[in-house]
Amino acid sequence: MKKVALNTQDIRTAVKTIKTAILKSRYMAARKANVEHLKLYFRVGAYVSANSRSGTWGTGAIAAISERLSRELPGLRGFSPTNMKNMRIFFEQWALEANRQLPTDDLKNNLGDETLPAIRQLSTGELTESDIAAFFSIGFTHHMEILFKCRSQAERWYYIRKTAMEFWNVEDLKRRIRARDYAINGKAVNNFALTIPSDKQVSKAVQSFKSEYLLDFVNIVDAADDEETLDEPVWMMEMVAKVRKFIQELGPDFCFMNVKKRFVVGESEFFSDLVFYHRTLKCMVAIELKKGAFKPAYLGQLDFYLACLDKYVKLPDENPSIGLILCHSMDRPVVELAVRRYAMPMGVATYRTSKDVPPAYKALKPLLDGSQKLLEELNSETPASIRKATSERREYGMVSASAAQKHKVGITRKSRKPCLQSV
Repeated sequence: MKKVALNTQDIRTAVKTIKTAILKSRYMAARKANVEHLKLYFRVGAYVSANSRSGTWGTGAIAAISERLSRELPGLRGFSPTNMKNMRIFFEQWALEANRQLPTDDLKNNLGDETLPAIRQLSTGELTESDIAAFFSIGFTHHMEILFKCRSQAERWYYIRKTAMEFWNVEDLKRRIRARDYAINGKAVNNFALTIPSDKQVSKAVQSFKSEYLLDFVNIVDAADDEETLDEPVWMMEMVAKVRKFIQELGPDFCFMNVKKRFVVGESEFFSDLVFYHRTLKCMVAIELKKGAFKPAYLGQLDFYLACLDKYVKLPDENPSIGLILCHSMDRPVVELAVRRYAMPMGVATYRTSKDVPPAYKALKPLLDGSQKLLEELNSETPASIRKATSERREYGMVSASAAQKHKVGITRKSRKPCLQSV
């Protein structure tokens, strides 16, 4: 058989083809496994709910069952007492949404598929097939984070869809919930309805900008300082140095183009802070960063930069550029009055940082500082083995009572992680 030598390009093509097939297969396997896990947890949750809520099981039954399972199935993960209670919450919350009568007697004695109300039927008729696919594509930990932190069904489905569509990990999800994504998405003050002719494009533009952004990765001095003392270029460059996180906060459709984009008009030169390209809107987006409160004059500056982008940079098949002012605070009536006077599409939003502590919580700072000091002292006096065990269990509030008594580490029932339903 004649040997045929492959050139470098043929090898690259073959590797790419096989690699794509492998990755696709892994993704499909992981996706199917996740679906089966969610169905299992739903069934177990139904079984636990039927027996524990009716009084069939006494106090401590869930912990005993969990311990026995771990002995009979060595290496079993995900069936701790806390997680089994989470499965119960998972079932009860979504079964409650369906507003269906559950076959309690059957659930007490049966864990088969026939006792599981199909999750795809847990809708009110307003969900689509893509919503159901999103439900099954995110992990159980994501689901529990959403159930614990979000009360309304609309908010829960918002985060389910966004997590599935943008592939958020658990930390991304927590950050988005903490930043109140659901409450602020699509609510930036803007003039899009007056300046964008296409209703469809208006809708896309509105949904692309939030009324508030969480910039907790930037070190900002008190924005109430005299604005003459604020070194805005330094602050802006610090933001740019962390542009990856900044883009993540803006959204997945934003692509970075320029920082301090230079325009030469006549004999003068001008610089726009940040320029991005938005894939869905198919247009450039100019963002101006302001450390203080909003001023109407900022819109005039932004209007000029948008005119420059459209005249000197925009391609023929692209839509007109959109502008966004990001400032620390704003008086909404002032912004609404000012922004409607401009012909260029633009909006105004605010940002928060980790230093923006609500006034009601500032009084707690001395107490929190004192608690931190006490924890550090306890940590220094506690043996390493106990510190390690405590650290591993802290997320679920499961500190060993015997170890705590032996080493004088105080614990209380109140310190345990709250859940929607008690045992």
